[in-house]
Amino acid sequence: LSQTGDVIPMPVPASYNDITQDKSLRDFVGWVWYETEFYVPKELTSKRIVLRVDSAHYNTIVVGIWVNGKEIMTHEGGHLPFEEDLFLGWLTSEGPNRLTVAVNNTLSPTTLPPGSIEYKTNTNRYPPGYFVQNLQMDFFNYAGIHRSVKLYTTPKVYISDITLVTDFNANMGSVKYTITATITASSTSSNLNSVSVIVKDKDGQEVSKGNSLQGTLLIQNPNLWWPWTMNKTSPAYMYIFQVMIISSTGEKDVYTLPFGIRTVSVTNTQLLINKQPFYCHGAAKHEDSDIRGKGLDYSLIAKDFNLLKWLGANCIRTSHYPYAEEIMDQCDRQGIVVIDESPGVGIRMRNNFGNVSLAHHLKVMEEMIQRDKNRPSVIMWSIANEPDSTLPQAVPYFKSLDPTRPVTFVANADFNTDRVAQYVDVLCVNRYYAWYSDCSHTELIQRQLNYDLHGWHNKFNKPVIITEYGSDTVAGFHQDPSFVFTEEFQVEFMNEYHKAFDSMRGKFLVGEMVWNFADFMTIQQITRVVGNKKGVFTRQRQPKMAAHLLRARYQRLINSTDTFISDIRTQYGLSHYDSVFQSVIG
Repeated sequence: LSQTGDVIPMPVPASYNDITQDKSLRDFVGWVWYETEFYVPKELTSKRIVLRVDSAHYNTIVVGIWVNGKEIMTHEGGHLPFEEDLFLGWLTSEGPNRLTVAVNNTLSPTTLPPGSIEYKTNTNRYPPGYFVQNLQMDFFNYAGIHRSVKLYTTPKVYISDITLVTDFNANMGSVKYTITATITASSTSSNLNSVSVIVKDKDGQEVSKGNSLQGTLLIQNPNLWWPWTMNKTSPAYMYIFQVMIISSTGEKDVYTLPFGIRTVSVTNTQLLINKQPFYCHGAAKHEDSDIRGKGLDYSLIAKDFNLLKWLGANCIRTSHYPYAEEIMDQCDRQGIVVIDESPGVGIRMRNNFGNVSLAHHLKVMEEMIQRDKNRPSVIMWSIANEPDSTLPQAVPYFKSLDPTRPVTFVANADFNTDRVAQYVDVLCVNRYYAWYSDCSHTELIQRQLNYDLHGWHNKFNKPVIITEYGSDTVAGFHQDPSFVFTEEFQVEFMNEYHKAFDSMRGKFLVGEMVWNFADFMTIQQITRVVGNKKGVFTRQRQPKMAAHLLRARYQRLINSTDTFISDIRTQYGLSHYDSVFQSVIG
């Protein structure tokens, strides 16, 4: 519904902001209402029926969902799924059922991300009741139903959870598992009768089996899950964990879960996958594109993974929120390592660290871990991005919730004043020397970055990943000598960072991630020209000069040879960039 009360056709999934020509809807803050109708075939009424929302943004009282006028669930927070059983008394099989979803994108000091509402009280300048939404994050506050809304069914006795923990030693792999079977409240005559567990390889051949809800399965000569850059012959090997339960009334529920056998560990200087050193060279991203905003888009997902492989990237960070499960599926299947980040971005005010905020943050982390705990691509949980980690109130946010993976947060404080990096397993640091400080002075980057990262490692004795570095660049802007916002400057800027990385790689630096993979939208402000332009690709996924530089570097890291540089220049006709490549690559 628009502010005038008119009904607007709205696609789902999609952000509603950029769909229409209505500026007030693009910038709207508050409640919007979605409605649709659906039918329930009579033969399904004997089953458990579930309504699932994969993601709706953002919420305070949050999302109210009504079926035929009956409110059935609410949920706080975006980016993660929520669901509820639909009882038969709420539904009709004789005609359409009306589904209404109310979504509120207001950000407050206790939401994730946090924000604030500021009322303008000077009636000489503003009309009565005028307010603005203040953001504490640097991306557009896209809103709406961003991912799929689904109905699905199960038997009355069903599989409600599976937890897998994998390990290996010599020629034996192990899968420690816990299965939860649930009986619906409406089922009075049915109980769990039997359990069957089978592990199949990628060819569908059985390699192990069990018959209990909890146990450990052994796999002879396991194929391990590797990032695609660590094992080119058989990367990202996925097994199938298949569970079948049968109730006392003979109903069957079957669930198949793809999984990989891999381990993750850290030393004071290394990040290890399957007990081998792993160096992350990748990009931080956003779920962001023209028209659909943060809405799920299969074509865009496919394009982005093609570009990640083209670059030679082996890792991403889900900055600054959990990404769609369809994206995570591709990371599992294509061998892209993930630092899985919560929506805890911009936690910088003292009123963002209270008990209400902490309880909500812990709940969000619990939901994120519950969703992604069995994914082999996820090697680390990121609790927050750039919080004020110098405040005493920040300390309770940085406690491990999952002993099977390292935990981190992404810092932008000074290592001398940070209070909470002592509690994480890997130090993730964002740095923008020669951009936000000493702007344009690329000659200072190596000195400042070396001092800074050595300081972090020396103080906390942990491995370090640079999770952001970048400069805004308007595609097509050129100037020689280089000048800020030009493509030449972005290449020069990144090359100085790469020199610093190379001096620390193999010592304690275990990763580098450019900010950003692609340009993305922000609020309107004088420091952003139609969005953040730090991408090595445009928002339309076209490469800037820096993308070719990054590709040359990442392929060199993969292949350990400099011959790729001349090959890429020849293959992609980069003669018009020769002066740049000669100066920064050689």
